[in-house]
Amino acid sequence: MGDWISLIVAIAVVGLLTLAGLLTSGRRRREVPPSGGTDVVAPPPTEADTATEAPPEPAVEVAPEPEAPAAPVVEKPEGTASRLVRLRQRLARSQGGLGQGLLALLSRDRLDEDTWEEIEDLLLTADIGVAPTQALVDKLRTRLRVEGGQTSDVRAVLREELIELVGTDMDRRVQVTGADGKPGVVLVVGVNGAGKTTTVGKVARILVSQDLTVTLGAADTFRAAAVDQLATWGERVGVEVVRGPEGGDPASVAFDAVKRGTEDGVDTVLVDTAGRLQNKAGLMDELGKVKRVIEKQAPVTEVLLVLDATTGQNGLIQARVFSEIVDVTGIVLTKLDGSAKGGIVVQVQRELGVPVKLVGLGEGADDMAPFDAAAFVDALLG
Repeated sequence: MGDWISLIVAIAVVGLLTLAGLLTSGRRRREVPPSGGTDVVAPPPTEADTATEAPPEPAVEVAPEPEAPAAPVVEKPEGTASRLVRLRQRLARSQGGLGQGLLALLSRDRLDEDTWEEIEDLLLTADIGVAPTQALVDKLRTRLRVEGGQTSDVRAVLREELIELVGTDMDRRVQVTGADGKPGVVLVVGVNGAGKTTTVGKVARILVSQDLTVTLGAADTFRAAAVDQLATWGERVGVEVVRGPEGGDPASVAFDAVKRGTEDGVDTVLVDTAGRLQNKAGLMDELGKVKRVIEKQAPVTEVLLVLDATTGQNGLIQARVFSEIVDVTGIVLTKLDGSAKGGIVVQVQRELGVPVKLVGLGEGADDMAPFDAAAFVDALLG
């Protein structure tokens, strides 16, 4: 009996020990963290960790300072003497056909009626006009009959008669200065396409080359391109350009330009004007208004009509209409090189009774010069 009791006690002790071991093993397994990382919650960061791991502040980009716009380069225009020499050479190359043709015909051994008819045809083809042609032929026939027909004499006679035909007794000076402390005011008129705005810019260059001070008035307010073009011409020679709003009152711009020029004490104010079709009464009335408004401040000392030398009879029609409105005092012939015949110089002067004062022979900035009758004839004769 005692043995059974001892056996039962021993079994109970072993069971208790086994149960205790199982309990201890389970507790240890629960204390070991699992091998995977997905269920592990990281401990909250400390203040020290936060201070250490804070992202760096973004770098501040400093924008570069904008470069100041470069000042426009002011050009030194070509002087009058050198441009005259160059223009004579260019005119001789482009217009020599007329003079050479006349010399060839007049140098024939026998000047019969057929020859004189050829001479007349050549002069008419050059746009000299019927009346001037007839007058020139009559004088040539008389002189060559009396003085003989030697080649050297023919050239001298032809030169003298052509110079007289072109005119030597006309005052070709452009009145660019005023009186009583007021500037000279030059009003430039003509149809669009004749080179009017370009002429204003080129005349400004001539005046600057003569050390005169100039203000430009951009009164062709109906064409923004004309205003911008004139502004560019002014920048190139350091001349102020007075402009108004697009489509504004041209007379108001002209008035402001003359006012500014008077206040600044400049020598000359050049005013560019609108040049839509000359047969529109509105344009002509407007042009008359511009002139009247200007003269409230200072007299208009010169009215230059710009004509395209290639237009022939159309140029004469334009000349008549403009002269009736603004009392044209001088002609500027542009594009006299190339296809221009040259005879329009004679015709327009006879038509208006005013001289050709300036002539342009190309697209260059300095391709304009005062007109000289003798130089023009010498260029014709080659």
